[in-house]
Amino acid sequence: MFKFNFLKDIKKAINPKANFLQFSENQRFANEEYIKSLSSTELKIKADEQRLEAMVRQQLKEEFPNIEKSPSYDLLVDAVIHNYKSKQLQAIDDATGVIEE
Repeated sequence: MFKFNFLKDIKKAINPKANFLQFSENQRFANEEYIKSLSSTELKIKADEQRLEAMVRQQLKEEFPNIEKSPSYDLLVDAVIHNYKSKQLQAIDDATGVIEE
């Protein structure tokens, strides 16, 4: 009886289909937990960043026709967003410095 259960456990451990199903179930659970862990504030920040990126892309397309076909278009979008966020953080830092004085 012991040998039979032992062999059954080994067979179960070696079975690739069962392993894959277990892995996919664990991944689904992990994804659900990750989504639940995101607060509404984090989701709002992500939505704001996506909206900012869409606005930057639209503005670049208006100012420079056919720029989206350029190989460095995504890099340019990222650079513009980075510069915007840097200036925004600097303005916040400057405003905080004025309040402290």
